[in-house]
Amino acid sequence: MMSIATLTLNPTVDVSFEVDRIFHTHKMRGGNERHEPGGGGINVARVFVRLGGGARCYYLSGGATGAALDGLLDLHQLVRTRVPIEGETRVSTSVFERETGREYRFVTSGPSVSEEEWTACEARLSEARCDYLVASGSLPLGVPEDFYARVARVAAERGIRFVLDSSGAGLAQGLAGGGVFLAKPSIGELRALTGQDLEGEAAIVEAAGAIVRRREAQHVAVTMGRGGAVLVNASGAIRLPAMPVDALSAVGAGDSFLAAMVHALASGRDPAEAFRFGMAAGAAAVLTPGTGLARTDDILRLYAG
Repeated sequence: MMSIATLTLNPTVDVSFEVDRIFHTHKMRGGNERHEPGGGGINVARVFVRLGGGARCYYLSGGATGAALDGLLDLHQLVRTRVPIEGETRVSTSVFERETGREYRFVTSGPSVSEEEWTACEARLSEARCDYLVASGSLPLGVPEDFYARVARVAAERGIRFVLDSSGAGLAQGLAGGGVFLAKPSIGELRALTGQDLEGEAAIVEAAGAIVRRREAQHVAVTMGRGGAVLVNASGAIRLPAMPVDALSAVGAGDSFLAAMVHALASGRDPAEAFRFGMAAGAAAVLTPGTGLARTDDILRLYAG
């Protein structure tokens, strides 16, 4: 069975529920409450395992909420390597307003991580046995900006393909170190990285292509929500439109996309076909409410359609 490892430095306990209407001050009664283990790498692992692969989750966890996260990962039967920290694991909340169909998402910055804690994480990653290592999510406070570049070097030394999905300094410094097999910035993250408006497909392809030409990443997949996505590598660029679906939640669409694309690559499919499989998973994710992520049946149906 193909296997990956995922790294989540700033995981969350994801809480989601629905209310009829959101008002200030008043107490609002919610329903359809869900609790899920979350954060980029953990979400990738959840979808990857649904597709039939194996995944080990490396993540930081601390406090009472960290214990809750550990328990949720066990409920999902995910193989996990926990790196303990002093700080409290963050909680993220998603509220769906039934009357308007709007979704409200609340995310905090999370705990501060000490040097002893992040170096312990780096040491654990040096033991990873996998084909792909997917680092996904933001850098917590206290973790050096070049941490993903450090991880990329660890992966390269072990012959592991490194996949990066981050933002801000985590993305910039991770790419600057080179050695990334696949990078998956959103269009907003790519704009922030380049400092450019990137209006139009040609500008987006040029910005992603520059990353490839600098050998910072072999493949760059830029996701653009309803605008579809672009894959750029040495062979050229592919643009795919978004699949027309009725969206219930945008939570985890990018993570589902990445999980499916890596699963397809690990299965031996070429990058273009893996990109299409990822697009199906991203569309499937928005069909599930709250933090449900993409379901296998939906992915396969959309991919075949």
